[in-house]
Amino acid sequence: MTTPAIQSALQEMQSLASQASQQPLQAGRAAKAEEADSDSFSSAFATSLQRINQLQQTAASQSEAFQTGESDLELNDVMTNMQKAGVGFEMGLQVRNRLVSAYREVMNMQV
Repeated sequence: MTTPAIQSALQEMQSLASQASQQPLQAGRAAKAEEADSDSFSSAFATSLQRINQLQQTAASQSEAFQTGESDLELNDVMTNMQKAGVGFEMGLQVRNRLVSAYREVMNMQV
C-alpha cells in the first residue's frame, strides 16, 4: 500500500471512530456495513484463490497429458495455460504480500 492510500484509510477510520462515539445507533449500522464489505472482500478473495487453484490444476494435467502423449493438445495451448497459471499465482502472491504488509502497518499504528 502506498503512503497516500494508508493516510486516506487512516483518515477514514478516524472519521468513522468520531462518528461512532457521537452516535451509537449509527455505529451499529456502520459495523453492519463494514461486515458486509468484509464478507464481499473475503468471498471475492476466496473465489480468486479457487480460480488460481483451478488454473494450476488444469495446467498441470494438460502438461502431464502432453508429455505422455495421451491427448491431442498442442504445445502452444499447454504453454499458454501454464503461463496463465503462473501469472495467476504471482498475482495471488502479491495480493497476499500487500495484505500482510497492510496488516503489519495497522498493527504498528499507535493510537
